[in-house]
Amino acid sequence: MKRILLFLMTNLAVVVVLSIVARLFGLDAYVASRGGSWAGLLAFAALFGFGGSIISLLISKWSAKRLMGVRVIEQPHDPTEQWLLTVVRTHSAKVGIGMPEVGIFDSPSPNAFATGASRNNALVVVSTGLLQRLNRQEVDAVLGHEVSHIANGDMVTLTLIQGVVNTFVIFLARIIGDIVDKSLLRNENGRGIGYFISVLVAEMALGIAASLIVMWFSRRREFRADEGGAQLAGALPMIGALEALQRAHETEGLPRQMSAFGINGGAPAGLRRLFMSHPPIEERIAALRVRSL
Repeated sequence: MKRILLFLMTNLAVVVVLSIVARLFGLDAYVASRGGSWAGLLAFAALFGFGGSIISLLISKWSAKRLMGVRVIEQPHDPTEQWLLTVVRTHSAKVGIGMPEVGIFDSPSPNAFATGASRNNALVVVSTGLLQRLNRQEVDAVLGHEVSHIANGDMVTLTLIQGVVNTFVIFLARIIGDIVDKSLLRNENGRGIGYFISVLVAEMALGIAASLIVMWFSRRREFRADEGGAQLAGALPMIGALEALQRAHETEGLPRQMSAFGINGGAPAGLRRLFMSHPPIEERIAALRVRSL
């Protein structure tokens, strides 16, 4: 969950910043001066759209470490840290990826995530709450789940999907900007301040709407990662880990504004379900039980 939220926030910020840079350096005006053709605008949108998602991917490890306060285990200070390194190394060897960095962040909530630019340049992070509230077999399964995300190339696939989404967001935002600037504000010269403000607002609004596609993909890939965790650590430990996470979140609860982004978003309904990055835990447990029969 956390890696998805960080990626989406970073991506949206990068796209908005790139749009401002394009305006300041006259790139929008340059595209318009070349005739403002659909093909030219689409090429411009693709350049900045994929640029935004690729930059987000490349800085994903750095941003996760800074924003989450992750302490990377370089030299283990206790048996638990040594065990974490050993488990991640074992799982990584089984799935054929390079050894990821392993880190811990302080949080009473049990959670974990993986991020990174490639299968051989990744980061696996667990919370202190996860280590305190799950037993070692369950933590082993969670680590297998995160290593499976890396092995499946989920972050790279997410980047490609986000790049396509960004392209159409930027493309449509500029069409909306033209309509507002010329039709509503009646600026015959085009590309006035109304256009610029309209584009920024449209990019943010369309970006939030387009996140539905990214969230759909995120929910689908969680089932694959659960299956990978079950293969690496066993189906029963993976099921046990999900049940432990479910109990923990039912006990704690999450703030309402964050509940849709949690690893367990409760009982989703209507539009709320569409914005969830993870399927409900009970559905994930049911899927694992069916596969283990």
